[in-house]
Amino acid sequence: MAFSFILMLQFLLLAPTLISPSPVQDPESVVQEVQKSINEQRRNLGFYSCGTGNPIDDCWRCDPNWERNRKSLADCAIGFGKNAIGGRDGKVYMVTDPNDHPLNPEPGTLRFGVIQEEPLWIIFKHDMVIKLDMDLLMNSYKTIDGRGTNVHIAGGPCIKVQHKTNIIIHGLHIHDCKRGGSGYVSDSPSHRRWRSRSDGDGVTIFGGSHVWVDHCSLSNCYDGLIDVVHGSTAITISNNYMTHHNKVMLLGHSDSYKGDKNMQVTIAFNHFGEGLGGRMPRCRYGYFHVVNNDYTHWQHYAIGGSSSPTIFSQGNRFLAPDDEYHKEVTKHFRSSDSMWKKWNWRSEGDLMLNGAFFTPSGAGASSMYDKASSMAARPPTLVPSITEGAGVLRCVKGYLC
Repeated sequence: MAFSFILMLQFLLLAPTLISPSPVQDPESVVQEVQKSINEQRRNLGFYSCGTGNPIDDCWRCDPNWERNRKSLADCAIGFGKNAIGGRDGKVYMVTDPNDHPLNPEPGTLRFGVIQEEPLWIIFKHDMVIKLDMDLLMNSYKTIDGRGTNVHIAGGPCIKVQHKTNIIIHGLHIHDCKRGGSGYVSDSPSHRRWRSRSDGDGVTIFGGSHVWVDHCSLSNCYDGLIDVVHGSTAITISNNYMTHHNKVMLLGHSDSYKGDKNMQVTIAFNHFGEGLGGRMPRCRYGYFHVVNNDYTHWQHYAIGGSSSPTIFSQGNRFLAPDDEYHKEVTKHFRSSDSMWKKWNWRSEGDLMLNGAFFTPSGAGASSMYDKASSMAARPPTLVPSITEGAGVLRCVKGYLC
């Protein structure tokens, strides 16, 4: 009852026009109307009704004091990246300056914070657009937390995690990322690294571990939106909203790089939206749990791979395009039928709409799927509510996020 009362007050203060005034109303009917209105207008209002089955969000978003308890987010991760603690055990660092200085970053800039040796929980003083001059090379034990502000990483090179661990990237708009030029860039307070021209990804995880990318909105980058390569493992990519991009997500460097054979990645609660081509994800060699995502658009295919990856697709909602030639969810690359039919690809409890279909393969050895299973799936009919808050949230201090 206490929660219902708080929820009702917040809604009445923040969106009074949605409920017609009445001198006498039953409290429970008011609460039901509030919850219905919030669910129906979630993306416009940016507020959340607790209890829709998303375990990450239900872990922290029901707390109106989230701004004072930011670090509790680090206890909410799921999947293979569930142990990523980011900067939980360090100080809070505030970004006040959107400028970028790759060689000599100044205090108050984002780059100055991410290259420090000690753990840091990085937040932002106000809305800003950060156009980086070189890849943002993150150091271990860092959280970038954009909640409560409108932060865009755009118009230049973007974020790279290279041979680092325990990183959380949360609540950022990452878009229009470009290839950067070659040159030296600081990757710690005392070290500079020569960088060749960057790929133009939104987020690159290269040889990283225990990395969690959550509630970001990504679109329109030069190469991939998120790439996980070169032996990276213990990765979770969750609650992101991805749009307007051709090759969305690459998991595994190349068909010749066998160092990715132990990769484990969870793709959960994401909304793959309009204007996407394929690679949601494209996998190689490793073990991939694709669970409770909402696929509402694809131009070519949704999930693909090569080099015998193990793919466990579970509880997703696949809405095929009207184009009769691209109804298939799956795509097998660079292999004869005799080869790909041995790869372990399984669909379990997926919801197929508008003619969508998944082509399974492999003997389905339980030991293989054990390595590709990272969390419990919810029924696919709940996916629209689980993913309705995907992407950057409009969090307001003092209210439920």
